[in-house]
Amino acid sequence: MPLEYIPENLDFEVGFEPTKVSDKKYVINQNTGDYIGIVGNGFTCASHGDFFREVMQTTTDTLSDYEMQDAQIVWRDAHHNGWAMMDMTLPNVVAKVQTDKHETSVMKRIIALHGVNGTCSNITIFGAIDSFCLNGQIIGRHDKVLRKNTSNFMLDNFINELEKSQQDFTAQAEQLQRWANTSLMTVDVKALLDKIMKSDVKSEKMFSLYNQEVGVRGRNLFALYSAFTNYASYADERNGFNLRRTGKDTQAVSMFQRELDVAKWVDMPEFKTLAAA
Repeated sequence: MPLEYIPENLDFEVGFEPTKVSDKKYVINQNTGDYIGIVGNGFTCASHGDFFREVMQTTTDTLSDYEMQDAQIVWRDAHHNGWAMMDMTLPNVVAKVQTDKHETSVMKRIIALHGVNGTCSNITIFGAIDSFCLNGQIIGRHDKVLRKNTSNFMLDNFINELEKSQQDFTAQAEQLQRWANTSLMTVDVKALLDKIMKSDVKSEKMFSLYNQEVGVRGRNLFALYSAFTNYASYADERNGFNLRRTGKDTQAVSMFQRELDVAKWVDMPEFKTLAAA
């Protein structure tokens, strides 16, 4: 399957029709004629196909044929195909992270999120995948390019910014190794989680996940980060963070929000202070 392939259900032109409300308009899937959302009159967007093809081309342009070999893409969608996500893993762009108990490999990851119905902004994020547990990783909130679908949104401008903002995967891996070298032997991790989570229930569950990671990786900051990424990668009895399904809460959207939660947590002063130690 060629890299530029876009799933058929997402590869459609977007149209608009006025509503009875003067400042709103319908979003229409031009291929099927389905109404997929209502947005403000100032809303503009590229199609999923145009957006994702440009992002794939831009983010892989500097990679060698070997690095692109075996690239894997997972597609997710929600809200009647108005929301879409591309999650690309590059298993040949890899780095080692080693603790005193364990060694793992992390692979480069590129995530792109796009909405044509007002449910999300245009986002591209640079992250990693831990090959040991397959936890998806977003290193921090700074590792992304984000632009909203306002009246002045232009895909060309977004792609130009993306070209300037591509994160250095080697630098990300080096940061993970620094976290692996940062001992938490003298840190009250439960008290730290209480501050970060702001929820006793979530803090207790995350502390349990952390202790599981300690058994594999040792008592270090990378183990704590791995507990965070476990939360963002699974939603079942494996970590206790089961996902409640409702009509408005699809799993794909909720799991991506968890990844953004992790990016927020590692940017919080409590975590950054430990990382700088």
